[in-house]
Amino acid sequence: MNSLFIKYKNYIFFLILLFFLIVLKTINPSFIKSVSHLSFDLYQKVFPLNKQTSEVIIIDIDEKSLGKFGQFPWNRSIFAKILENVSAAEPKAVGFDIFFTEKDKQSPEEIISAYNLIPNDVVELQKIKGPDEIFREQLEKSKSVIAVLGSNVSSHGTYDRSAKAKFLSKGGDPKEFTYSYPYSIGSLEKLEKSVKGLGSISFLDQTDGIIRSLPLIVRLKNKLYPTMGLEMVRIGSNQKNLYVEMNEIGINRISSRPYKISSDPNGIIWIRYKKSLKSQYISASSVFDEKFDPKRFKDKYVLIGASAQGLFDLVKIPLGVTIPGVEVHGNVIENILDQSYLIRNPNTYIFELLFSIIVACATFIFSQKIKPKYSLSIFFGSLTTVIVIGFSVFLFRSELVDISYPIFMLTITFLTGLYFRFVEENRIAISNLQKEAKLLKERELAGEVQKSLFPDISKFENFIYATNVPARDVSGDYFDVVNVNKNEYFFTLADVSGKGIKAGMYMAKASSIFRTLSNLSFPLEKIVFGVNNELVEAKFKGMFVTAVFGKFNIDTNEITFVNAGHESIMVFDRNKNFEFIKSEMPPIGIIKYFSESMVKSKTMNLKEKTFVVYTDGVTEGYLKNGQELGAEGVQRIVTGLNDITPKNIVDSIAIELNWGAEKLRDDITCLALDLKNTELVKFTKKQKDKTDG
Repeated sequence: MNSLFIKYKNYIFFLILLFFLIVLKTINPSFIKSVSHLSFDLYQKVFPLNKQTSEVIIIDIDEKSLGKFGQFPWNRSIFAKILENVSAAEPKAVGFDIFFTEKDKQSPEEIISAYNLIPNDVVELQKIKGPDEIFREQLEKSKSVIAVLGSNVSSHGTYDRSAKAKFLSKGGDPKEFTYSYPYSIGSLEKLEKSVKGLGSISFLDQTDGIIRSLPLIVRLKNKLYPTMGLEMVRIGSNQKNLYVEMNEIGINRISSRPYKISSDPNGIIWIRYKKSLKSQYISASSVFDEKFDPKRFKDKYVLIGASAQGLFDLVKIPLGVTIPGVEVHGNVIENILDQSYLIRNPNTYIFELLFSIIVACATFIFSQKIKPKYSLSIFFGSLTTVIVIGFSVFLFRSELVDISYPIFMLTITFLTGLYFRFVEENRIAISNLQKEAKLLKERELAGEVQKSLFPDISKFENFIYATNVPARDVSGDYFDVVNVNKNEYFFTLADVSGKGIKAGMYMAKASSIFRTLSNLSFPLEKIVFGVNNELVEAKFKGMFVTAVFGKFNIDTNEITFVNAGHESIMVFDRNKNFEFIKSEMPPIGIIKYFSESMVKSKTMNLKEKTFVVYTDGVTEGYLKNGQELGAEGVQRIVTGLNDITPKNIVDSIAIELNWGAEKLRDDITCLALDLKNTELVKFTKKQKDKTDG
């Protein structure tokens, strides 16, 4: 039995791993869902829906409208006027992606209440028709839809509302399968009772905040409501009823004649997004002023919502962009009208899993039986097959097939197979002597990496100077100075977490990226953005870099710098008044930046000032008395100097710490910048040879 286990241990471990991957997919926790969403989003990014025209027009509460009517919410008479102007153009339906939860503050009763007026004195005021009543009358005259929203918290002042649509079901009760909320939020009762429809604007919670799908029908306080898009189509088609067809696993299809929409068992559809059209939007102020062509609204579905930044109704979508929330409902209406919505068939899940198991098993077996270069062809062939199937089904059937998790399974099992093959073929070759040789090679390689990272900046030492004293064979710190033109310089000083060859390779990558981007004269923020994201992509697990990046101009004395999780920067003037500038950012290499605006930089003028950066090996370094130097110690050293030059500062700090102990506590790395003398140092050949030596 034992010999049998040894013979087939690779396959046993593989089956255990495969079982774990299957169980993980079956449980489908949120992080696994996020893996699947990668492929769902990729489909739409690669093949976005391109439309030049739309059946949906959005009346936009934009910055222009806010400038005209003032801060939001507006007087209801404004909406009444907009609705009146639009309705005159005979649209199919008008939907409000807005709540009107409270009485208009400019209504007569609200004014009387606010100023505690005596009713006898304001008889005439009471006769005035308020904005809410004006708006209500327009709602009653028009084919309008108002939004409702599911809530887990009861709303003050709400009433027992009911949907305008009548639901007819066949094959079961849809309430058993729809997403449910115990409460609902909406508008004033008299407004809701005057409209033709009530549409839900409830989105499903997504861990990454991207709106990929939504429920066509939801249950609010045990009553069914259609989503805003479906309700708009119902009103536009002059239908009273919505039909829900059930099967043995849940909801199968939802209809509003003549449109039939297939959904998942919970009534959810996946939205197919088109690229945003500027022509689809018109400013609310333009509609109010009647500055539009009535034909633009004729037989169209009209949504009223906000794109203004200050109103915070912006959402992320799979195309990788942010759009106003009202445009999501516009896409739903278009999807229903032209049947372009996406389908996530429950049976597809079983196919994905079975196909993944078959391909993973075949790939693993080949990795054990044939040479790695041939098994690699099998692996890439399998990957290509999965990708082609996924995109083909998306393009020709509008169905979402998860290719991300099968690719993940395939990669894990293939790498596992290669690993076992490698272990098997190299089992005899492993020995203590090889381990020693590996350690020696690691130190030698790390030492070579280290030497290549530190530049010769001796010709700049009049205004910038740096040094590194490693505590061991390999230093975890580095610095660099790049002269990009006659007047401008980039510099960095950094501390890489970890030790050994891994830290050396990580440092080499960071240094090469910094030098490459600096030589291109990119803005400092873009350089830090690029270095950070490249390090994140490098996937050196558990490693990061604390660093100070800077750019200075020797003519203007201006310096721009970024402190990414590093020690405080010391700045002092000619009178030795000290300032310590703390970091406002985390170390780089931890989280991916999505925009350069995430990089926080500072700019200051260094005229009559000195700029000093050091690693924690300086502040935590031991003095002869056994105490740590600390930032106060650095300040003490600088205060005691008569001649303030970058080289004097750096050398004095290094000498104070490198006093002859057997081992340093940590690497000593320090950089100083003073622009009072920006003349380059000229070396004779003899001096240069001596310096190099």
